[in-house]
Order: sequence, then structure tokens, then C-alpha cells
Amino acid sequence: MKFHRYHALGNDYLVVRASDCEVPLTTVLSQRICHRNFGIGSDGILVHEDGEAGATFRLRIINPDGSEAEKSGNGLRIFARYLWDSKLVTDAPFHVDTAGGRVTCVISQHGRLVTVDMGRVSFDSTVIPVQGGPREVLSEELTINGTKITFCAATVGNPHCVVTNLPSTEETARAFGPLLETNPLFPNRTNVQFLKVVDRATISIEIWERGAGYTLASGSSSSAAAAVAHRLGLVDNDITVRMPGGTIRIEIAPDFSIRMEGPVTRVGTLELDHEAIEDICA
Repeated sequence: MKFHRYHALGNDYLVVRASDCEVPLTTVLSQRICHRNFGIGSDGILVHEDGEAGATFRLRIINPDGSEAEKSGNGLRIFARYLWDSKLVTDAPFHVDTAGGRVTCVISQHGRLVTVDMGRVSFDSTVIPVQGGPREVLSEELTINGTKITFCAATVGNPHCVVTNLPSTEETARAFGPLLETNPLFPNRTNVQFLKVVDRATISIEIWERGAGYTLASGSSSSAAAAVAHRLGLVDNDITVRMPGGTIRIEIAPDFSIRMEGPVTRVGTLELDHEAIEDICA
């Protein structure tokens, strides 16, 4: 299988065309490919489902643990850059369908900057989903290992838990991220962000990504965290999101539709040898 590697602020993905997969991308095979010691290594796999140039493209997103994500902001930017490099799109707007909904992408700076209309953020517990009665999940509390956590929940096509009262550090993300990701409050598991408001136009976040773990950057996490900060009245509607891997710009419309803008870097092309997977694809 031939893979194209890109990263978006250090969040790296492998892109493969579905028709180039000689064997199905099962959970076990995806785990092996994403493993950084026994496979190629990545934060996930982006599968280009076959379609005609100029049509709406279909993207399947696989996490390193083999589960599938509904939507990924960085993944979408990378997929858009891959389509540009493959000469399947121009700098005109085009659509990509994901399990989390359809988005519109625009390429600029010769592929190095991508803008994605991510869709509308919802804080509705029945949509995210979050256990309990129907409500907007804002500034709620739960206790984990004796620590009181204040959080908001949101979805931009995939679920997010934004923590507002703990330090926005890697140590905090690694300690509490996995516990929140799998908390029974979130029946589909959840992505987790630890939010710090810098000023009215800037936030910083540390991220624990569902199915992937600690990560340097995330487009959907940036979208959700910025939307939560705006919903709480802490920031305006044009926000720079700082992450360990770099910054993303988020614009929030009055209806909480999100426009995300960020860079993509092409790394190279790799071919997976059968020897690396022969024990699981015999």
C-alpha cells in the first residue's frame, strides 16, 4: 500500500486511496500501520473513497486504535492538501463528506494553507451526546480521583469535552484526558481539551484526542474550544488557538458555524511492505 504523509502542526496522518488497499483496513491492520515502532507510524489514516474529480469527495478517518472518527479538522486540511497535490481540485471551493457531515474546503498559498467550513457547533446533550436530560452542557462539574472538574461539552460533528478549571499543561492532559475520554458520561467517548483564555482574541489548549491520545494539534478541538470560550463570553468571534504544534485561526458566526484556517506540510510518500504485516495478513 502506498501512503502519502502530511502533518498539520505536528499532527500527522497517512493518506491512502481506497482502491490502493490490497487488503481491508481492519482494526488490527490499522493499529499496526499507525504504530510508530512496528508500522509506519501516524496519528491516523485518511482513506480517500473513490470519486470523480470535481465531485464531492468522501473521506474515512481511522484513529491509531483502529476506531473511526466522525470528523477531524486537521485530517480535513491534510486531505484537502492531498487532493490539491493529486490535481483533483483547484483553488475553487470544494466539498468533502465525512461521517460527521459535509464540509467546504478552500486551498490557498499553493496548498500550504487550507480553510475549512467545519459546520455548526452544538452544545446540546442529545446531539453530542452526553448522558442526562436534554440541556446545553455548559459549566457542569464532575469529580475524578478526588479532583473537581468544570467542563463544557460540544460537538462539531464529533464529541468534545472542554475543561475550564484545570491547568492547560501536557501533564494535566495526560493525567485526566484518558479518564474523561472513557467516562460513562460520554457514551461515544470524547475528545478532551484543557482550555486557557489568554485574551479576547487568543486561547491556548492542550489536547487528549479520542482514539489517539495526547496530540500536538487538532482542528476540531480548536473549533470546539474556541466555540465554548465564545459561548461563555470569554472571547470574541475571531480567535487564535495556540497549541504545542502551532496556531490555528477560528472564526465563529452568530449561529456558531465555524471557519477554521491553518497550515499543512507535505512530508513524503511511503510504501508499506508486506513483511511488516504478514503476521496479521497471512
